[in-house]
Amino acid sequence: MKLVRDLTSPWWIYAKAVGFVMIGLAASALILLQMPRWDVAIYLAISIWAFARAYYFAFYVVEHYIDPNYRYAGLISFLKHIWNLRQK
Repeated sequence: MKLVRDLTSPWWIYAKAVGFVMIGLAASALILLQMPRWDVAIYLAISIWAFARAYYFAFYVVEHYIDPNYRYAGLISFLKHIWNLRQK
């Protein structure tokens, strides 16, 4: 029995994206309010950029350029796929 349905409504998909952006902005603001220094802001920006690029790599690059036959359902699925490739 599947308890969670796939999200298919464009409105809810955009709402989810806006929610993630708001959470990220709030967390970043709280970090900068706690430590209002330029170096902290720069490190925070670099880490956000690097994680976004890693996420893009894990889903878009791998799926479209490295292994077009595999579809990832999330980061755990991606790690399982990489682990299985190493075992072969």
